[in-house]
Amino acid sequence: MALGFFDQFLSPTHLGIPLILIAMVFPWILYPSPSNRWLNNRLVTLQGQFFNRFTQQLLLPLNQGGHKWALILMSLMVFLLSMNMLGLLPYTFTPTTQLSLNMGFAVPFWLATVIIGMRNQPTAALGHLLPEGTPVLLIPVLIIIETISFIIRAIALGVRLTANLTAGHLLIQLIAT
Repeated sequence: MALGFFDQFLSPTHLGIPLILIAMVFPWILYPSPSNRWLNNRLVTLQGQFFNRFTQQLLLPLNQGGHKWALILMSLMVFLLSMNMLGLLPYTFTPTTQLSLNMGFAVPFWLATVIIGMRNQPTAALGHLLPEGTPVLLIPVLIIIETISFIIRAIALGVRLTANLTAGHLLIQLIAT
């Protein structure tokens, strides 16, 4: 059976069940749940130390206002790291190579950033839509153009991420054959 190079990126199914659901749930099963004991086992202690150190490194360049995003950023990083590590196993499926997963992450995070920026600093957020010194006749046209390009940015980032992952996997497969 001769498969094409891009057949590795198709979402696999088994008995009609998409395996992306199993691949997305499986990494969370691997993490041990902490107990109420005073002394945990070695795995939970090592996991806690790793998460504390990783969170410190993640929040190091952020100011105090950005520290409230620690939980969602840490969860996203652990999820993506475990999904990509799962893809290193032979005969497994990497869900992060799918456009639907990348767009599912890119659009909500982009939208949250835009909404928080509009809420906290509306003049600075709206100031990006119009360059300084623009003639009065061009103002409505430029605002429309900048708004469209601003909306397309999230889609372009998701597609670029998928293309980069696909290119890397494709290059590995080409070298292997």
